Amino acid sequence: MISFSMNGSRCQAEEGTTILEAARARGIVIPTLCYLKGVSDIGSCRMCMVEANGFDMLLPACRTKVAEGMEITTESEKLTDYRKNMLKLILSNHNQDCMSCPANGTCELQKLCNEYGVERAEHKGNRVKIETKLPLLDDNPYISYDPSKCIHCQRCINVCHRIACNGAIKSGRLGNFHIVEAPFGKNYKETECESCGNCASVCPTGAIVLKREKNYREWEVKKVRTTCPHCATGCQFDLVVKNGRIVNVESADGPANHRRLCVKGRNGSFDFVHAEDRLKKPLIKDRSTGTFREATWEEAISYTAKRFLEIREKYGCDSLAGFACSRSSNEDVYMVQKMVRTCFGTNTTDNCARVCHSASVAGLAKTLGSGAMTNPIYDITHDVDAILLVGSNPEEAHPVIGMQIRKAVKNGTKLIVVDPRNIGLSGQADIHLKLRPGTNVAFANGMMHVMIEEDLIDHEYIEKYVEGFEELKKLVAEYTPERVGEICHIDPDMLREAARMYACAKKAPIIYCLGVTEHSTGTEGVMSLSNMAAICGKIGRSGCGVNPLRGQNNVQGACDMGAMSTDYPGYQKVDNEAVRKKFEKAWGVPLNPKPGLRATEVFPAAIEGKIKGLYICGEDPVVSDPDTHHILKAMESLEFLVVQDLFMTKTAEYADVILPAKSFAEKEGTFTNTERRVQRIRKAVTLDGEMRPDTDILIDLMNAMGYPQPYLTPAQIMDEIAELTPSYHGISYERLDAGEDLQWPCPEKDHPGTPIMHAAGPVRGKVLLYPAEFKEAQELPDEEYPFILMTGRILYHYNAFSQTSRSPGLMDLSGEGFIELNFRDAGRMGIRSGDTVRVSSRRGTITARARVGRKVSAGETWMPFHFPDSPVNMITNAALDEFARIPEYKVCAVKLEKA
Repeated sequence: MISFSMNGSRCQAEEGTTILEAARARGIVIPTLCYLKGVSDIGSCRMCMVEANGFDMLLPACRTKVAEGMEITTESEKLTDYRKNMLKLILSNHNQDCMSCPANGTCELQKLCNEYGVERAEHKGNRVKIETKLPLLDDNPYISYDPSKCIHCQRCINVCHRIACNGAIKSGRLGNFHIVEAPFGKNYKETECESCGNCASVCPTGAIVLKREKNYREWEVKKVRTTCPHCATGCQFDLVVKNGRIVNVESADGPANHRRLCVKGRNGSFDFVHAEDRLKKPLIKDRSTGTFREATWEEAISYTAKRFLEIREKYGCDSLAGFACSRSSNEDVYMVQKMVRTCFGTNTTDNCARVCHSASVAGLAKTLGSGAMTNPIYDITHDVDAILLVGSNPEEAHPVIGMQIRKAVKNGTKLIVVDPRNIGLSGQADIHLKLRPGTNVAFANGMMHVMIEEDLIDHEYIEKYVEGFEELKKLVAEYTPERVGEICHIDPDMLREAARMYACAKKAPIIYCLGVTEHSTGTEGVMSLSNMAAICGKIGRSGCGVNPLRGQNNVQGACDMGAMSTDYPGYQKVDNEAVRKKFEKAWGVPLNPKPGLRATEVFPAAIEGKIKGLYICGEDPVVSDPDTHHILKAMESLEFLVVQDLFMTKTAEYADVILPAKSFAEKEGTFTNTERRVQRIRKAVTLDGEMRPDTDILIDLMNAMGYPQPYLTPAQIMDEIAELTPSYHGISYERLDAGEDLQWPCPEKDHPGTPIMHAAGPVRGKVLLYPAEFKEAQELPDEEYPFILMTGRILYHYNAFSQTSRSPGLMDLSGEGFIELNFRDAGRMGIRSGDTVRVSSRRGTITARARVGRKVSAGETWMPFHFPDSPVNMITNAALDEFARIPEYKVCAVKLEKA
């Protein structure tokens, strides 16, 4: 420890502590403008200067470390005069239109000038003429840069390079002067800028601002802390509300995002809430005309209950089904599955995890005993030696996690990317295995072949915590790097290097996403990754584990809450008699002992006449499920369809009853993010209309169907969840609202939660090694359909498009569908970027704009699934995985023609 004094008081601090850090630790305020912890410490503003014995000059507190015996003074007449002069120098080059500046009220320069009594500069600075010549850059739909208000603190540059780790904002020169090269001008779409706005969030003045900040002042608004409604990273932010309307989003220091936000979180999280086309009243369809009419809530609830009961009476319990929404809250989902089980009398309930990560739930539950991400986001992106990234493009699908991976690589972490495309991170990777789509199992087996052959495995962990090693060893012996190279179209030596890099790293997580799961062998792909981690002893350890990045904001929670045909809340099995009796006692009715159908099995069953009535809360399978034609046929085959949603979706158009619900910003609740962290959403606004919280609608329906469901608040519903769900038993609104970060399992009221799973050994006792043989995808290219089509997400949009399509700025950044082609294929067919291409599979034909390049290999193509002008799921294949019944979105055969 270093001993020193500060303002006459004796102090101690760790060696390496700066004067500024030491002062802040003691509640002593030293003014700063350029400094931002963990972002910028260049010391250019000179506001943090302090006096110290033995030094004739003043010292910058942000860059000077405390030394033994140092006597520091942070406030004196000399320092006050110095700071006033520095403020005057800054103002001499500063555009002082404070009254019209969007930063009025939040400007840090303004606050310091007020504090030190500085009203104006005494002369014009030598930068004024230069900065009046620099243009205002405001072509970006969200962000503008006014150089006349820039104080050259470089916070924006540092946050872009060190935190977002994108490097789109650059430091430049104009003669002798430093300038900020901001990417918000006319060519903004051609720059590397992701429009995340993290730069604007740290600007101390009004130089870089979000354009919408001009519409309010700080004293006019209230702020409500909540959780992002997009991907499952679980970023925390504040909704900024003026006169009952959300006008902005401000990042918060959440455990998953640490003040970062992506373009969707910052800019696409509230336009849809206030969209003019929100459903505002219940609607009932006249089947004779096919048109909807408005109805009262009493009529809609009564009619819906009556029709479901009639179908149950006529055809039996298992003729009904109900889907929960992975974008709605835990409390909503819990009530959906409870209604299906207590009122419909069936276990045929599901959520969209069925078509994205059900393979993770099934695969990891089988091998480890728990089907969830093993380690926290921070743990697997900080202080790790290597990252094995398989079938995941986090820069676009989970951008805030992508930023943290970029930072890890920048700090020296080795990166292995396993992906059929040249994604952004593959350009930063030490190794990119650009494997053929659908060959993940062969890749994993080849990796394990090398690990075992070169004795890179953890024998102690295998002996203590693994079963089935000899069977796996026998299987992977056949998967030599040369054989795997032929199957996967990769270099065998690169496979060897990847295996060594992962196995030999002390801390190395496996991070994967839908590129692993959305295959007809998706569950086996997941289990193969689990095998790999287990034989290297990388389970239950910090910086390791098997980590699926869940796609939607509450898809983890939807599975936790029991929106699954085989499981009650907390993955308690419906065919376990003791478990069933527990729920029967709690819910007061007999429960169906038979597992139900999965969502992907419901639609064929509807076509066959086995499913007659369907309730859908917040999902849009007409858009999101593969082979749209068979989904439409299923919808038309139903006798009764109810959709509960925010908008008239494609699926809602087929409904008999539409129930208008409230968004995440209009109600209380919780989401569970990808790392099993339960976080609050809070009501920020009340809108005009008759929309109701999902839980209230469900409770009314349950009572109308004869089940005596008491009216409960979301907090009371969470209490019921906790009583019945061991992994959530210690979770409550009281604890969450007190600021506790809780990751399940949290088995007791005083339990701190479990950041790292399997730390005391695998949940199932021993890791089961599942020996999976490589099997080809269900549909491969042939003479008629010679190309492979893959699908996925892009940065600017989210899932079925219903939320992000209502943000004009996001539509400006990316507003139409496209198909990526290899330049060799395109050249052969005479196709150029921008041409319209006709894309056909055995299920139909769509069109899309061509993007020609090297992202995909020859013979392969890729399309995003968001856009209605190129509805790719019209042509994808509904072939299902054996275990989880997940569709094979990632491989289908297509032919291409220039339109």
